[in-house]
Amino acid sequence: FSPAFICNNILLCFVRNDGGPQLATAAMLIGNFSNIVLDYVLIFPMGLGILGAVLATAISPVISLLVMSLHWLRGNNSFHLGRLQLHPALLLQSLSLGLPYLLAQISAGIVMLLFNLLILRHAGNTGIAAYGVTANIAIVVTSVFNGLAQGVQPLVSDRHGSGRTEEIRLLLRYAMRTAAVLSVTLYLLLFLSAEPVTAIFNSEHSAQLQAAAVPGIRLYFTSNLFVSFNTILATFFTSTERAAPAHILSLFRGFILIVPLTIALSAIWGMTGIWLAYPLAEAATTALGAALYRRQRIE
Repeated sequence: FSPAFICNNILLCFVRNDGGPQLATAAMLIGNFSNIVLDYVLIFPMGLGILGAVLATAISPVISLLVMSLHWLRGNNSFHLGRLQLHPALLLQSLSLGLPYLLAQISAGIVMLLFNLLILRHAGNTGIAAYGVTANIAIVVTSVFNGLAQGVQPLVSDRHGSGRTEEIRLLLRYAMRTAAVLSVTLYLLLFLSAEPVTAIFNSEHSAQLQAAAVPGIRLYFTSNLFVSFNTILATFFTSTERAAPAHILSLFRGFILIVPLTIALSAIWGMTGIWLAYPLAEAATTALGAALYRRQRIE
């Protein structure tokens, strides 16, 4: 099912940029919710167990692709399959602009591995479980910021292509203000509800897990504001064909800052240092991103 996953991710982007953002959203939602429904149907009533979970996940992008096929069936598309000549320069440009997203995904895995190794050393299995709670919540939080960034991407790209620079700056301001409101709101919600949220994951009612995860949530998600700004700024740079600053931001967020900070702070403050490494790395990246934006500012 790898081709289905790859094609689904690519076509979601193309349909969204081809005047079909509502259809792309519907395809994403229907595909994901079908995964949830199929998980239950295949695992329990049909008794397929793990195989059922695998099939549910594998079928969901196929359903999403079927929904997106309406873009062509209705004749709303401005792109289609055809025999084209390969243009190396265009291919290299596409790869260059897509590299920051690749680095972000690779670095997320590396950072998770590093955190697990260091937490295991300092807090054992209970610490790993506490990080698992935080990591699961972080997936939801970062998805909100990624959604905002992906939503503004076609608008910025369109204005960049037509040379409407003032509108590009206006869109960036709107996106940053929205991100600020969302990030602060999410942090306040997590800060106030850290104990009940942890309890959802703590089915065995472990006091040690509760004591480790609650302060972890409150420290780790101080990164919200910086993560939202960095996510939007990286997308903004790629949307305006500025690959170099997007690469720099991705490298600093993924490898250059977080790895040494996590190792150093864990040696000084233990678990507290590990929780603080992520927000400090993101804060430093935000400062760097602001400097890059001033140098790359659209005139």
